Formats: sequence, structure tokens, C-alpha cells
Amino acid sequence: MLVDVRPTKRLHGSSPLDVRPVLGPLVQALGQDSVDLSRLRVVCDWIQYKHNFRDTIDVRSITAMDGMESAVEVAVDLRRAGSVDISDEVVGALREHRHPDTRGRTYLEPWTPGKDSCIWDFNALYWQALSLWEQVTGAAYEQALPGGSSDARSVGAAREMIHKLFSIWDELATHNALPDELYVIELGVGNGGPARIWLDEFRELAQEHGGDYYRRLHYIMGDYSPHVLKQAQRAVADHATKVSSIVLDATDPASSLGFLRHKAFLAYVSNVYDNLPTDEVASLSGRMYRVEVRAYIANRAAERLAEHASLLSSDVVAVAAKLLRLGPELLAEAMPGHFPDASAAVRFWQELWAEVRLEERYVPLEGLDLYEIAPSVTGEALRPVLEGCGDIRMQVSNGAVASFVGTLPLLHPYGYLHCHDLFVTDPARYDTNFCGPGKYDGSVVNWVNGPLLRYIGNRRGFDVDFVPFTHRASTNIMTLTAQARD
Repeated sequence: MLVDVRPTKRLHGSSPLDVRPVLGPLVQALGQDSVDLSRLRVVCDWIQYKHNFRDTIDVRSITAMDGMESAVEVAVDLRRAGSVDISDEVVGALREHRHPDTRGRTYLEPWTPGKDSCIWDFNALYWQALSLWEQVTGAAYEQALPGGSSDARSVGAAREMIHKLFSIWDELATHNALPDELYVIELGVGNGGPARIWLDEFRELAQEHGGDYYRRLHYIMGDYSPHVLKQAQRAVADHATKVSSIVLDATDPASSLGFLRHKAFLAYVSNVYDNLPTDEVASLSGRMYRVEVRAYIANRAAERLAEHASLLSSDVVAVAAKLLRLGPELLAEAMPGHFPDASAAVRFWQELWAEVRLEERYVPLEGLDLYEIAPSVTGEALRPVLEGCGDIRMQVSNGAVASFVGTLPLLHPYGYLHCHDLFVTDPARYDTNFCGPGKYDGSVVNWVNGPLLRYIGNRRGFDVDFVPFTHRASTNIMTLTAQARD
């Protein structure tokens, strides 16, 4: 039996994590159960997200090519394990695994790859109906981020990017190679605060620099959420003649921005990639697997939701699907007897989202060459990332890869991509840290597979580098830059 304790850093220091009160009862409970210990693996994580999709104890099937269960994984959240009776939880979880009908779960979807789960429909709805969500909570979405604000709000970071642009433009100007129109793209604009800071600093530095860079600037803000774009437009009103706004799909930027092919000198992306759909893959005992998921809520949660909305508990799944399809405003119009106004529908949505969990299983991945990460990118790109890692589970970052690959052709030959996000830069991190998914307010967050992006960028002729974000203390944010090789 393999016992994998991943948060190794927490085992050291002045207040080390004591795993004995967890592992002792856990191993004892497993020994008393009828489970075949030779086919069992135990994985202990520290799930740092207060709101997430896991129970304290989860049991997962590892299936063979014939679809039969070949092994079992017991997953433990060490952060919450001290508040429950581990022995009872493990015994109960294994019993329910053997007898699925006793689990007391209301499923929102069938088994599906992670990137296709309905949690991403919830995520999309959050950005589409953000204004209603914020009205009900009384708080802006940025307050759900660590520290209560985005790392993109940094004058120093903005000036750093601008000085780099000026250096590029000055060099091109000396060779009469600088176009008259200077395009900058921002994907994922938040509330417009970072754009306002960037544009204010650009105007000031351009005046100090001399010349007419500000006159020639075209700043294009792109976001999935019309509400977010409206907020951002108000924030940058002082630069209205320089700014255009486009609603776009972050996973396919070229479909809306194709007219900028080879024209953008800067594509600026902040806290977008970690919010895009992703699969997870795993290498276990030399075999490749994809993680399939099934979103659910506990039956007791379904009963509470039904009571609050004057529904039958058996109707909750259908109403949830209608919510995801229509949004809260139209749901209230369609079901006024249950949701007297949009705010009531939002409260139902928020209560539902808080209860959503993911059941998981490992299914064989027949061949990396047959697996599509994103359009034009096959699973073969994962091979150099996985090689030499032994047993490992990681995010594929499908949406981030699609966005990254779709943005590179927009860059001018001397342009560059500049991205702040939660990047894993060393595959070894997956062995020692929980990298998602977690919940930020009504959205989903996963750490982004940096080594995979680097490999894909390199194959397309771009140098891809990662450095720590230095303009805010105690942050996990890294800065990715990608620029065509000389």
C-alpha cells in the first residue's frame, strides 16, 4: 500500500504538521476493512482553498482498459482531517464506494472529462451575470481574491512593461520600421483598474519620453463578460479615444482579434488562464490516465435548496440546468412562483454553487497522440513534461493552452506576451502542492501548467520564461513572457 503525503513543506518548521493523528486511525481503519491493501493508494493533500470541490475523505476508482476497477485511491484533505473522526469517515467512504446507491448524492451530470464538467458552465454564468451576483453579495469579485485585490494593480509592473515597449519601439524607429498604429491588447480586464493604471502611466512616461507614442496608441480591452467590460470602460474614460472594447472568448482570441495578426506589440493577460477549463491527467505505476469527474450535491443539500425555493428535491437538478441555460433573470421570469425576482434566483444559485462537489475516477488514456489538448495541439506535448516524473497528477490547462496558442500569432515580430497568473513552473510542484480546482466566489481556479506552455511555445519559435512577480510581497503569482526568437 502506497501512502503519499504531499504537503512536505508543512512537515518542517517551527509548527510542523503532525500527521500521526490522521494516518494512525486511517491505517487502522483500512486494516479492519475488507479492501485489498495491495490495490490501494492513499494520497494526502493540504487543500488551501476554503471553498473547494472535495470532501475530507474521497474514494476514487482506478479503472483498467476493460472498464473494471483495478485499484482504489483514498484521498485525504489534511487541513480538515483534524475536525472529523477519520476512522469513521474512511470506513463510511469505503462502504459507500462499494455500494454507490448509499452515497446520498444528487448528480448534476454524468461522468465527463474535467474540462467538459458543468462547473465550467457555473464559471461562465458567474462572469455573464456578475453584476447580479455582486448586488446580492454586496461585494466586488476582486474581494474574493487573496489579499482582496488583483496583482495587476501595480504601478511598478505597468512601468516595467511600458519601458520595455519604448525600448522596442525606439529601436524600430531608428530603422524606420515602426508602424504608425501601436496596438496593445489586454485579455481579462477585471474592473478596469489595471488598465487605468497602465494608461495613466503610459501617458505620463510618453510625455517624458517625447515623441507621439500616446497619439499612436490603440489599447484594446477584451473580456468574456459584458458587465466587466462596461465597468472597465468607465474606469478608463479619461483615455476613451485610445481604447476599444471587444467581448471575446479567451480560449479563442483570434476569432475576435484576427485583424491584429502580427500587429500587437503587447498582449497583456492577468489572472485569466487559471480560470479556464482544464482536464487533469495522471501517470500511475507507469500507466497514463485521464481524470473523469461527476458534479454532485449531497441529498440533504438538495432538500434544503428545494425547501428554500418551494421545489421538490427531485426537481433541483432540472432547475439547476435551467439556471445554467437561462441565467438568473430569465429563470425568475420563467419560474416566478419559485423565484419572485432575480435576486431570489441568484441566492438559489449561490447556495447551489456552495454545495457542488466533484466525484472523480481515473480512466485509461489510450494514447497521448489521440488526446487533443487544444485545436492543433495533441497530447504528445505532455510527454516531455511527464517524462521522468514517476507517479504524478497534473492539470492539462486546455483552455490556457488554447488561449496561449491563439494569442501568439497576434504578436508583431517584435511584440511579446506578458502574463501574470498562478503558474506551476516545475512539475515537481504537483507532487507537493494542491493545484486545484478551488472556488473563488462563483468562479473556478486551477494552477496553470507552465512547463507545458513553455514546451508548446518553444515548438512554435517563441522563448517562454517565468519569473516571480516582484511587485507584491507574499504572492504566488508568476510572470510569463513569450517573445519570438531572434
